[in-house]
Amino acid sequence: MRRIISLLCGAAVLFTGIAPVEAVSPISRREGFLLIWSSIRRQLYPCNEHFADVTEGQKGYEEISYAKCRGIIDDATDFHPTASLNLEDAILWLLRSRSVEGKDWKTMPQPSDFPRLLVRYPIAVTNPDTLKKTLLTEDQLLNLMRHLDALLASEVHEVSLYGEEFQGVGTASGEKFDMYAFTAAHKTFPFDTLVKVTNVADGKSVIVRINDRGPFVKGRDMDLSVASFEAIADRSEGKINATFQRLGAASIVGPCTRQNIYQTRLVPGVRLLPGIPQAFAIGGEMKMRSSSPFVVRSVVYPDGFHASIENWILPGETYQFKPSVTGTYVFHIGSLDGRARDMSTDVVQCPAP
Repeated sequence: MRRIISLLCGAAVLFTGIAPVEAVSPISRREGFLLIWSSIRRQLYPCNEHFADVTEGQKGYEEISYAKCRGIIDDATDFHPTASLNLEDAILWLLRSRSVEGKDWKTMPQPSDFPRLLVRYPIAVTNPDTLKKTLLTEDQLLNLMRHLDALLASEVHEVSLYGEEFQGVGTASGEKFDMYAFTAAHKTFPFDTLVKVTNVADGKSVIVRINDRGPFVKGRDMDLSVASFEAIADRSEGKINATFQRLGAASIVGPCTRQNIYQTRLVPGVRLLPGIPQAFAIGGEMKMRSSSPFVVRSVVYPDGFHASIENWILPGETYQFKPSVTGTYVFHIGSLDGRARDMSTDVVQCPAP
């Protein structure tokens, strides 16, 4: 009977097994790359580079051209879209598209890095001849993707906080740093990527948008804004261990993803329940309470209108607010001892569940 290579989702890939009567054809390079690309939900931008054999109007032209510009695909002049996809190229595209290492084509993973990276992420054997000669079916490629993504999602990272001293300072993306926004700095994730960060100590999660590069302290993998850090840990900790789940570009995933992620800490010892959500579907009513007195001093509406309220909420009472239009609302909330902070929410039109 005819032998084939069977890709297993174990600690390392072993190549054994007996083929079924009807062998499945390998997936093409074009279809394989598009499958990998679609899974990361990354924003496409105009690109002036392209392959000679993938022309405008053909399937995958924009995605493959953009990947060439970004160094995810580094073939010289031809892409060979209809050729069968081998294991080496699949692993290379996966590691690069997942931003495992390197922020540009000069520092992205190379086949020479496989012996090191495939120990860290054991999704395949490291024999170069085996990698080049092994052709993948669609199911085998999907298994490879799922295995790597599961390993990445379970990987534990050291996460730190950066706060007031950077307020208003420019970030690598060109934005000004806002410590009250749910943002973060990462070395390799594309700007505007939404990432779910989960504190491994207590399971609390926050969804942040990448808008800066860093951290630059050895051993640390992400810097969180004050609001982001305080959503999942006490500020006094300074750093925590967390896992990352990359959700995709904010423009593609959308703000509705950030519902049910709350900013709760007003000042030390005073927490709002459930708090101010990162995003809120219009048509609903926000409700907040606390075991300590707090005051909603004002609300700034999306059009800039500033409504002074001075509404004190005592223990046992609930503050209610129903947004009238979509956009960003900023709540200026204070505590009994006179301290205050701004908390914002994006009110959006979300599809029915």
